[in-house]
Amino acid sequence: MSSTDPGQLLLVGVPGPALSPEDAAFFRKLQPGGFILFGRNIQSPSQLRRLMDDLRDLSDVEPVITIDQEGGRVSRLRLIGSEPPNARQLRERGDMSLIRRHGDITGRLLRLFGFNLDLCPVLDISFDDEADNSLKGRCYGRTAAEVIEKAGAFNDSLRAAGILSCGKHFPGYSSAGNDPHHELPAIERSREDMEAHELAVFRHFADKVDSMMIGHITISGLESGGPPASLSSAIITELLRRDMGFEGLIMTDDLDMGAILNHYGFDDTMRMGIAAGNDMLMICHRVELAAKAREIIAGMASRDIEPALARMAAFKKKLAPPTAFSEEAFRALDGEVWNLRVDTLGAEGAADRSPEDGKRSPVEVY
Repeated sequence: MSSTDPGQLLLVGVPGPALSPEDAAFFRKLQPGGFILFGRNIQSPSQLRRLMDDLRDLSDVEPVITIDQEGGRVSRLRLIGSEPPNARQLRERGDMSLIRRHGDITGRLLRLFGFNLDLCPVLDISFDDEADNSLKGRCYGRTAAEVIEKAGAFNDSLRAAGILSCGKHFPGYSSAGNDPHHELPAIERSREDMEAHELAVFRHFADKVDSMMIGHITISGLESGGPPASLSSAIITELLRRDMGFEGLIMTDDLDMGAILNHYGFDDTMRMGIAAGNDMLMICHRVELAAKAREIIAGMASRDIEPALARMAAFKKKLAPPTAFSEEAFRALDGEVWNLRVDTLGAEGAADRSPEDGKRSPVEVY
């Protein structure tokens, strides 16, 4: 296997906290470009690092290993340690040094375990902090300028610590009224409004993040009657690549989401995803389907997959290696997370964790 293998265009979930012989054989044959981890993969600090090392050992090409480590409820590592403050809490505290600390601590913590990409920052604008669209607490600002300032501080510090970043969820779905984990949001919004708000943020970050995640959403002013952004060449190739000049890695949001599954067949979704300009297709939960996805990609015309393979290879040249692991190093970093939480929320506020504390939500949010 090599960097030109079609499996390199897949970002796949891992079934559990350890690789069974069957899992190892499956991934060794599949040779995916990357792995994404969730709460189901995390039991203890030493177990997590061991899983990381095992994933690397069975990969012929250095894999992307990523996670959603934002803050608040979307912080997978809170299962084994302290919960960082979320973007809204940091925004409301109004201290930029705390946001920069959050990015730095997050980067060092992820490298300790062996991650090389964090699926953040969220670049959506919070038009309504109470909207029921999966973004509650996750947005750095209520205006484009506020998101640019505060998400930018986190992003710069995260990358300086050696972890690559991912802007999400392009082209912006914070004005959606429903959750794409369940159904495809369709927004009636003009191109002019998008340019003044959501797209202004993504334009700013086009040369400042290493990757972009495309949301499962349709927006009338960008492509009326077309497929969701995650399967749209008008959104990915024309708008993000050519108009905004983004040269980094582009990935879909999870293709196991109801937003996609309720409207498109699996085979068509895989083909459309690559043809639209994505470099990685994300399959988080039905991991066994990744073998079928690889076959579908392998059957596509070389002109469709070669640019994505080249971008994937270029992206992997930027991956930083893990730092040396020890339980002591983890405890020290976890103490930094706790101190950040106290400095952001106060001692009393820091004692209250998210309602989902101690258990996984039925739907993993990303």
